[in-house]
Amino acid sequence: MLALKEVNTYYGNSHILQGVNLQVKPREVVSLLGRNGAGKTTVMRSIIGFNAPRSGEVIYRDKDISRQPPYRISRLGIGLVPQGRGIFPTLSVRENLTLAARKAEGAEGWNLEKVYELFPRLKERENNKGNQLSGGEQQLLAIGRALMTNPDLLLMDEPSEGLAPLVVKEVGRIVGELKKQGLSILLVEQNLPLALSAADRVYVLNKGKIVFETTPEELKHHEHEAEMKQYLGV
Repeated sequence: MLALKEVNTYYGNSHILQGVNLQVKPREVVSLLGRNGAGKTTVMRSIIGFNAPRSGEVIYRDKDISRQPPYRISRLGIGLVPQGRGIFPTLSVRENLTLAARKAEGAEGWNLEKVYELFPRLKERENNKGNQLSGGEQQLLAIGRALMTNPDLLLMDEPSEGLAPLVVKEVGRIVGELKKQGLSILLVEQNLPLALSAADRVYVLNKGKIVFETTPEELKHHEHEAEMKQYLGV
């Protein structure tokens, strides 16, 4: 589905991603872990085209998309739930969702009714403006908006950031439900229980480099305790 091959991304002269390699298979949830400043969001920005890699390849469905503009990458079937949510504050919930709508290729797909079914709270608040929502509601709206583009691959950048524990639990439920429906997901997350709950595989990023790849089960074992303390601070 997705493969990063020796990706090097810069901000000006700062070398942020240094030869990053990772992959997401069809119907797989992959979590990308690391401390603040490790480069996790830059991985997302490199994939979606906000910061194109200076070298290396971003391969999506066997096609190099590393030099494509973001709108074309989105149209290929990649959805983004950005860090900070990025909803339109003066538009209603319904307008935020319908603005992003893109028809699915097949009969099945995400539409307003299906998003409201997954997020009943958004249905209740559909006429409220984005800036009238709580932080948790805004996060649900950001996820719903990304789903309205009918992606085959969903990038989720820190979806639990700044949320109350009950809302974090709800985000975890949503990720699990999307996995059941066969959506491929790359999840950047600081909340370790959330990141491991639905993941099939885990990558750990440190100072712009992938330092190891493992499964959630292996990461929980004591042989990785030293790495977890060093790279994740837990």
